[in-house]
Amino acid sequence: MRGNDTRFRSSRPPCSSNRNWELLWARANIVERLVGRCSMEADRPWQPAPENTLLSLQHGINIFDGVEFDIRITADRQLAIHHDRNVSLPKDRLEGRPSWAEQWTLDELTEVGFLGFENLLEDPIIRNHWVEQGKMGCIEIKRPHPRAPTGGGYFGRRHHIQHIADAMKMAGDLLDAHGVPRENTVFYSFHRHMPQSAKKSGTKRPWAALIPYIPPYGNKTFQRIKAFPTYLATPFGKLVNTHLRQGSSMLPCAIEYFDGPTRSIPIGRHVSLNGKGLKRLTQVRNGMPTYVWPTRPLIEHDLIRAGLTALTDKADPGLLWLPSGHLRWTQPGTRPLDESQWSTLEQATYENHREIHAELMETTPSWEQCDSTRRRLLIEEWRKRWSWSESIDDIMAQYEGATPPWSAPRMIGHRGSGKTSRPVLN
Repeated sequence: MRGNDTRFRSSRPPCSSNRNWELLWARANIVERLVGRCSMEADRPWQPAPENTLLSLQHGINIFDGVEFDIRITADRQLAIHHDRNVSLPKDRLEGRPSWAEQWTLDELTEVGFLGFENLLEDPIIRNHWVEQGKMGCIEIKRPHPRAPTGGGYFGRRHHIQHIADAMKMAGDLLDAHGVPRENTVFYSFHRHMPQSAKKSGTKRPWAALIPYIPPYGNKTFQRIKAFPTYLATPFGKLVNTHLRQGSSMLPCAIEYFDGPTRSIPIGRHVSLNGKGLKRLTQVRNGMPTYVWPTRPLIEHDLIRAGLTALTDKADPGLLWLPSGHLRWTQPGTRPLDESQWSTLEQATYENHREIHAELMETTPSWEQCDSTRRRLLIEEWRKRWSWSESIDDIMAQYEGATPPWSAPRMIGHRGSGKTSRPVLN
């Protein structure tokens, strides 16, 4: 609580609900109208569609500035959207079938309900947002388990480099064929040799490595133990320099650098989302796009106002009041607010936040709809607040279309509408 600030009279979230994903799936022909509604059935809480499915990605790209999802190379050399190294189905549905996702063909995966990458690109809702409205697609490339037939073993460095390069090449070719702008995508992976893979693939699209490196084997505890020494030895400033040295286009970053006691673990100078730590963060980043996962609602507002991009699992369209005591704004990149509008948003109270939200939604144009005067105003404010080095005229010239500037903060739906329980499909 902040003194007697009326924004904090109640921390109780607003009552919200929506049609569950099964009903939406049955009515897919009107899905885009449905996903934006926040209170269709007052007695049933909103539930996300299973992660990385078409419905989940449609919903996420509709309410946020973009989506993040995972791709794997299938047994027949196609791309499927699937996070886990094992096919995420109940054990009885896996009986007599291979365990590793890479051992399944694309048809076999889609027959049980998973999504192919090209199927995603062919979807008119996804295409409209990704291509026409300038939204972002963050594509995480997954390596197979080392023991999988295409895994290359635990020490197969050349094989691992080639595998990631192949996935980048295959995905890039499909993105080009479907007209997805280069600046609307980024490839990344938990892969020590991302620069070599990017070079071998010949990609012209943005890319970055995920650091600390987490191996594609072992349970969560084992993976955290493996990642901890790198995290301990890599303060935020060193992380930035590592990415710059590698040639990364952006900076993927774990929330532990900014939130809670873990931000004090790395040996070196620390950063934060407020005070001197925020000034240091802005100075060290120097305008480098920074994508942070997983972002909790409690710090979401401060993270966006620090100029960072938030990957979120919270895609409930009824979530308009954050536990930090702020009205939520889910499209800071593609429907950007100017500073006067941010001031209005930050003065909203729990009692009037829905009214303020409706007013801002009605009066705020998308980046695509902004005229040159408004674009210049927004860029001037962003440059000043986050110490961007490029000139206003250069940014204006580079981003004259539907895509907002590369360094602008965004909200990204993690695996579409957020991570869901296991198995992903039943």
